[in-house]
Amino acid sequence: MFKNYLKIAWRSLKKQAFFTFLNTFGLAIGMAGALIISLYIYDELSYDKMFADADRIYRIDSDIKFGGAEIKAGEAAAPMAETLKRDYPQVESTVRFRTIGSAYVKKEGGNRSAKENQITYVDSTMFEFFGIELLAGNAKTALTGTNSLVLTKTAAEKHFGATDVIGQNLLLDNTDTYTVTGVIEDMPKNSYFNDYSVFLAMAGNVASREDNWGGNNYFTFIKLIPGASVEDFQGPLQDMLERYMLPWAQKYFPGMTAESFAASGNYIRYHTMALTDIHLHSDKNSEMSATSSIQNIYILSFIGLFLIILASVNFMNLSTAHSLKRAKEVGVRKTLGSNKLNLVFQFLTESGLIAFVSLLAALLITLVALPFFNGFTGKSIEIPFTQPLFWLALLGATMLLGLLSGSYPAFFMSRFTPVKTLKGNSSESVGNGRVRNALVIFQFSISVFLIISTLVVFQQLNYIQNKDLGFSKDQVLLINELGALGSKTKAFKEQIANMSFVESATLSNYYPTPSWRSDTSFFEEGSRDQESAIQMQEWDVDTDYLKTMEMELVAGRDFNSAYASDSTAIIINEATLPILNVTAEEALGMRISEEMDQENPAYYTIIGVVKDFHYRTLRTNIGALGMHLNSNAQNMAVRMSGGNYANNIAAIENTWNTMAPGQPFDYRFMDEAFNTTYEAEQKLSQIFFIFTMLSIFIACLGLFGLAAFNAEKRTKEIGVRKVLGATVSQISYRLTVDFLKLVGVAILISLPIGWFAMNKWLEDFSYRIDMGIGVFLLAAILAIIVAIVTVSYQSIKAAIVNPVKSLRSE
Repeated sequence: MFKNYLKIAWRSLKKQAFFTFLNTFGLAIGMAGALIISLYIYDELSYDKMFADADRIYRIDSDIKFGGAEIKAGEAAAPMAETLKRDYPQVESTVRFRTIGSAYVKKEGGNRSAKENQITYVDSTMFEFFGIELLAGNAKTALTGTNSLVLTKTAAEKHFGATDVIGQNLLLDNTDTYTVTGVIEDMPKNSYFNDYSVFLAMAGNVASREDNWGGNNYFTFIKLIPGASVEDFQGPLQDMLERYMLPWAQKYFPGMTAESFAASGNYIRYHTMALTDIHLHSDKNSEMSATSSIQNIYILSFIGLFLIILASVNFMNLSTAHSLKRAKEVGVRKTLGSNKLNLVFQFLTESGLIAFVSLLAALLITLVALPFFNGFTGKSIEIPFTQPLFWLALLGATMLLGLLSGSYPAFFMSRFTPVKTLKGNSSESVGNGRVRNALVIFQFSISVFLIISTLVVFQQLNYIQNKDLGFSKDQVLLINELGALGSKTKAFKEQIANMSFVESATLSNYYPTPSWRSDTSFFEEGSRDQESAIQMQEWDVDTDYLKTMEMELVAGRDFNSAYASDSTAIIINEATLPILNVTAEEALGMRISEEMDQENPAYYTIIGVVKDFHYRTLRTNIGALGMHLNSNAQNMAVRMSGGNYANNIAAIENTWNTMAPGQPFDYRFMDEAFNTTYEAEQKLSQIFFIFTMLSIFIACLGLFGLAAFNAEKRTKEIGVRKVLGATVSQISYRLTVDFLKLVGVAILISLPIGWFAMNKWLEDFSYRIDMGIGVFLLAAILAIIVAIVTVSYQSIKAAIVNPVKSLRSE
């Protein structure tokens, strides 16, 4: 019997090729989109689960409020790890990371360095802690020496051309010599440590052995013993404040107590975060690698679900509409003895067949689309053809989709009354189309919602790109790793500054592009208590910094090399003024110090106040900041006047190669560095755009099919109207306006939902757009235009048919 169902289903689908194509193609597009999103979400959810005992590993986080600044750090103090292991029996082992960013690396005796972007100090317990096996070397001793390091396989091949490199020496920034004591596989792409290629022994980091509870610079991980509850560990963890942090702080603030610390509004709260939660759930200011957001997973999950629902709705809509043509078939079958259950099985077989053909098409579309999708998401996603669980889930989902998509049409058509259908009164059997109309409204409601979301995301990104940041990021070339120049740094700057196309150049340790930087505690002269501490950024700059960055002073003056006293001068930003409780003019001449433990501390004199500029992302408020002179900065920014940038960069590079032969010339433009900060939002906007287009396309397929069906159903009506004098435009309008009413209802439903959802998304940004009525009007207009374009073809096609053809049977 099932074979008979399949044979009839195949014949029926071949007979109605146009509707079969619309159904199959619509389902295939929806399934392909949902499959790509599912693979992306699976990859995101799999982060760090490959490590041994990942379910028992937690990071110690520190939420701090002190000196007017609030910090959410994914790091802890240097002594935290050893103290936890010693004092808490729940802690089985610990490991710390201290990231140092990038460095130039070359093998000893080599002529040319290569840049490694992510380097970190790490405790020798790393390999046992995470269950990482070494390709070469001894895991127990690899990172015990003060000048030892471990390379990933790619890094080893990059510098030595092989992985058997134990005992070889590497130079970092031409100054420090390290011996290779181990080689490991590259860190997994779906790992929190995926960017790191060089691991230095923590024994070589002097600060890691200091009893400094005030500096939170170490990513600290603990592994609990089997059976230990992290919830039970949270309470005792808070005791670290009174047992260790406050006694350390009392050396600098003798009168500080837990009560006075809390009364001043300050706090330090320690938390644990599961290793497997960091990638999607962390909201910390500092991270070892780029993280994502669980919110994005929710958004993509809804989009994937929407695509499947849209495709399924298309199938139901077209099938119920097409049932008019099959009404007599149902009548004949019932007359010849088919019962309702037989008919349901027949129509479900047809829907199942379409679903499986759509699956094959969806897999083909996914194979073609995945390389492009990986390109802009930075992923390496592949279809797991060899995993039985994947096929089981895919086939199960396809069967379920076929049943759900075909269930309503199957039960709908099986209810037809044979007497009515065989008399030709099939329109009554089909019903008044309320269900079809509701499905069209549902489809376009989703499409309009996605259009609104896409427009808002694009507007927010455009706002970020064009907002006044307080500095100019255009035409500024950033040159990093000046340590390769050695003592020639100032000479290099002078040569670059004298080039005809250079407006100005500056040396500094920080650029005003978003990145994680630790704060420093300052104190106003005459005050040394913790309530008056000023937590602020401390930047080393030279006398050309404000000019090169085109920053504006609101009071005071810039640094001047002619004034010897400027070696102890400082320029603060406007955000520091409320903490000092003074105006910009009143701040001039004030003295502040960063030294907590001296009776006669060295003071900086405030000589200027710079207008606030966004050195953090637009998700956070601008914090306090101070700049003072320091000639040892290792970064350089060059403002160019224009011209041929390729020639300008080549001229700068030639000077670099002359002064630092064999060292890579590492540069990028400031606007590129700024845009990288919002890469996650840019990717989200691209994903929104692609899948919004897919949803609109799927909805249009259904609307196109319904328009064709509607035009065919009203063929005789159109013929009568034309005979009575109706014009093509009048008939087209009549056929189109019915669908526009449905789109209008969909718009009214989706507008408030879109406003609510995107308003919640924008709450993550401290600086954001105001969603005006223009966004919603544009979304509505776009939906109406799409509907008109989709329906008008069928309407005009029906309107220009010769009425003789449509009325000849009357």
